[in-house]
Amino acid sequence: GAFGGFGTTTTTAAPAFSFSAPTNTGTGGLFGATQNKGFGFGTSFGSGAGTGLGSGLGTGLGFGGFGTQQQQQQSTLGSGLFSQPAQAPAQSNQLINTASALSAPTLLGDERDAILAKWNQLQAFWGTGKGYFNNNIAPVEFTQENPFCRFKAVGYSLMPNNKDEDGLVVLVFNRKETDIRSQQQQLVESLHKILGGNQSLAVNVEGVKTMPDDQTEVIIYVVERSPNGTSRRVPATTLYAHFEQANIKSSLQQLGVSLSMARTELSPAQVKQLLQNPPAGVDPIIWEQAKVDNPDPDKLIPVPMVGFKELLRRLKVQDQMTKQHQTRLDIISEDISELQKNQTTTMAKIAQYKRKLMALSHRTLQVLIKQEIQRKSGYAIQADEEQLRVQLDTIQCELNAPTQFKGRLNELMSQIRMQNHFGAVRAEERYYMDADLLREIKQHLKQQQEGLSHLISIIKDDLEDIKLIEHGLNESIPIRAGVFS
Repeated sequence: GAFGGFGTTTTTAAPAFSFSAPTNTGTGGLFGATQNKGFGFGTSFGSGAGTGLGSGLGTGLGFGGFGTQQQQQQSTLGSGLFSQPAQAPAQSNQLINTASALSAPTLLGDERDAILAKWNQLQAFWGTGKGYFNNNIAPVEFTQENPFCRFKAVGYSLMPNNKDEDGLVVLVFNRKETDIRSQQQQLVESLHKILGGNQSLAVNVEGVKTMPDDQTEVIIYVVERSPNGTSRRVPATTLYAHFEQANIKSSLQQLGVSLSMARTELSPAQVKQLLQNPPAGVDPIIWEQAKVDNPDPDKLIPVPMVGFKELLRRLKVQDQMTKQHQTRLDIISEDISELQKNQTTTMAKIAQYKRKLMALSHRTLQVLIKQEIQRKSGYAIQADEEQLRVQLDTIQCELNAPTQFKGRLNELMSQIRMQNHFGAVRAEERYYMDADLLREIKQHLKQQQEGLSHLISIIKDDLEDIKLIEHGLNESIPIRAGVFS
């Protein structure tokens, strides 16, 4: 809703702040004369009887008319207070009017001006609305670019590093990435038709990237082929200027293009100009501090963030880029895992092939030895063989010499034995047996014990049988002796 006229009636009652319609009506203008002590919000909300002058507060909340005398119109504060040096007098007047609206309005001439000043300050802080301060001067329009707006900050954006010769132009489509990729060929053909269908031009897609709010960024470049067979890329500025023509732009909008821009790097002069001139509504001190706090001046440039929409947009873009980075990290992690598996398999195969090569080398050497023995059987020792035997004997004598290699080898062997002995002692001190192995040993010993017990029982039974046999034999001997006698 919108506020109606502030005090569309006059009253002689005591000063009051009321939302109801006063009972005594007069013929005074809006906000009346100086004797008007009542501060009423009219008879209804949104029905200011044609006196509404406000532009709304973003959602339809606007002021009604502040007085009926408006002798001059003032342009909106669209370019900020510090944007154009050539308009110094206008800026000075604008600054004075803004200060008057925020600190000392003289619209009513009583204590209500203080309330109006606070209301103007609130509008300036949130960056929307109009500030009325004088009956004879047009109100001050508050935008988010005004220096008193609180909903602003300074962030950093990455400067493009592509040259104009690369010919890269960004087209932002109001379509999802899956739709763009599935219809990429049709999209290229449509762009080629928009460029005139010239056979010497070829449209190429450099990349496709997802953006927030179901938008997709498509980077394209156009290659121009000359009759002599050479080719070159159309410069980005030339292609962008062609896309910005009215008929071409309408054709692109029919394809779903909402934004087009040339991706070219900034020249040092452009960077210097951007850094020297603070954006509209940004305090020069804050801008200087932002330049000092720049983490990478060679790659990043400070940019203003005005309003919640811009902050939300940057948050969505950052979230989207984080998801893309995470997806890329997941792909890299999967590739690394696959490479590690391949490396393990390859190392195992290499070790297997080394063992096989060693075995084949030994077998080949044995075959050669046997073949050479059979070939040389029955022949006398030849001169080269004798020379080789002498060399082998010499090498063996050198190895067997006490002060040569054999002595050193014996010393090394003794040291190795000592280390093995000490290592065995230390290993015994740190002896540890696996639980499964200990269980198996216990089971084996138990089976051995049961076998021994069974064997002992069999032996005992056999001994009892033998004793019984001996006892029977001893009894049968006297009976036989009596019969024969």
